[in-house]
This record gives sequence, structure tokens and C-alpha cells, in this order.
Amino acid sequence: MSRSEQQLIRQVIVRYLIRFTLLITFYYLKGVIEHQKVLFGSFFDFFYSLIQFLIFITILNIATALLIMAYRLRKKIAYKYTDNVINGINNIYYIILGFGIMLMIFGFWGINFREFLTSISIFAAALAIISKDYVANMINGIIISFSKELNIDDYVKIGDYKGKILDINLSKVVLQNDDDDILYLPNDKVYQSEIINYTKKEIKKISIDFELSLSNYSTIEALQEALISSLSDFHDKIEKNSFNLKIVHLYHDYLVLKFQYTLQIVDIEVERQIRKRTIRVIANMIKQSK
Repeated sequence: MSRSEQQLIRQVIVRYLIRFTLLITFYYLKGVIEHQKVLFGSFFDFFYSLIQFLIFITILNIATALLIMAYRLRKKIAYKYTDNVINGINNIYYIILGFGIMLMIFGFWGINFREFLTSISIFAAALAIISKDYVANMINGIIISFSKELNIDDYVKIGDYKGKILDINLSKVVLQNDDDDILYLPNDKVYQSEIINYTKKEIKKISIDFELSLSNYSTIEALQEALISSLSDFHDKIEKNSFNLKIVHLYHDYLVLKFQYTLQIVDIEVERQIRKRTIRVIANMIKQSK
């Protein structure tokens, strides 16, 4: 076992000791508050609700941490890495935490939450209608988190957006596209969109679409040869004789072209580098022809 692993184990043990120490302390304080109810007077509801919330959140935190730790050990996932299931557990944790905070606030004034909802059923119904989109977004986020179709670091196409998944939370999926832009897609939009997971399907055939004016090249064969030559640094990562420059549409003054090749293995970073190199070659050809 390495030194860093030993240090990490010590940190985990210390965190659990702190959690259980806090839990025992909160239970002790709860007993004190219950026995000294008269002493607290009008502030009893406030302090009692607060200590109940602290107990609740500590138990929830311990349960969540143990569940995630058990999952990491079973799947052999290092502490610094995460995946969909861990994100899903954390999302559920935040939902329960939000519900606990709401109960605590009601408890500050000694209000029974169930009786409160019953007495304002019309308001509750209106609130449900107003928040239904947000609730649906959260539910979709949980479904996506626990699904096997999408994972953190997968390279995907969601609707018209393409990139690597950086995060999946309660409200959105975070993508990093080929231009290193960060995109935030609402979960309900992701759930209803057509999704292509290039990582899962291990698609090795790559296509680069572009448009080119008829005046920007001599022949299609020369253009294809120029593109292939520009990628000489990557020939060991591309299947031999897999290059193909296809004419998709022919218009009066320009062409819509598709440059295709097949990778030997799925490698998103290599694909990005090749795409970048190809686009630069095309841009240089356009500049030189002017």
C-alpha cells in the first residue's frame, strides 16, 4: 500500500470518527433540551427543531458516505473519481436534505408539516403546478444518473450538441464540446433528446463535414491527398486505406464535403486533434486561393 493510500485511509477514518462524535453530541444536547423545556421557554421549538435537523443530517450524511464507500469498494473506483451512480446517490442526498431544511423551518414555529399541508391544500396544489417543471427536471436527472446509457467522461451527441460529459446533477448535464466550450443542458431536454454515445458504441469511423467553394481547390483528388498528407503524424492511429473524401451535395458555386477515416481504437482526444488539423488545412487552402 502506497503512502498516499495510507494517508487517504487515515483521512476517511478521521471523518467517520468526527461524524459519529457529532451524532452522539447532538443526541446528548437533544436530551438536555427536552429536560430543560421550561428553561428555553418560547425558544424551545427553535432549538428543538434545530437539534433534530442536525441529528437527521448527520445520520443522512453517514448513511450516504457508507453507501458510496461500499459502492466504490465493490466497483474498485478510486476516491478521486466518480460515476453516474455516485452522482445519483448525491442527488438523492440533496433532495432529502432540502426536505429536511423545510421541515426544520416549519418546526421553528411549532408547525406540524402534515397539518399545514392539509389546511392549505389549494396553495399546495398551486405550488405543485408551478414547480412541476423543476420537479420533472430533478426526476429526469436522477433517472439519467442511474442509467447505463450515459456516464461521466462519455463522448456523446445529445440533440444538436456534441461533447464529453463533465457532470450530471439534479438540474442539468454539463458537456464540453470540441471547442472546449462548456454547455449546460437541462435534464428534461436531455431525457427527451436523441442520444448517440460514441464511447459506448465504440464508433471508430469518424466524419468531418465542411463546405468549400469551387474556386478554393484544383481537384477532389488533390484535396483528398492534401488532407491525408496533413495527417501523417496520425497514420499509426488510423486504419490503412480508410480515408475517403465524399461529395455530399453539389451546388452552383460550392460543395458540401465529408472527409471520413477509421480509427484503430476509439480515442476522443486523437479525434479532436485530427479534426483540428483538418480544419486548419482547409482554412489555409481557402486563404491561399484568394
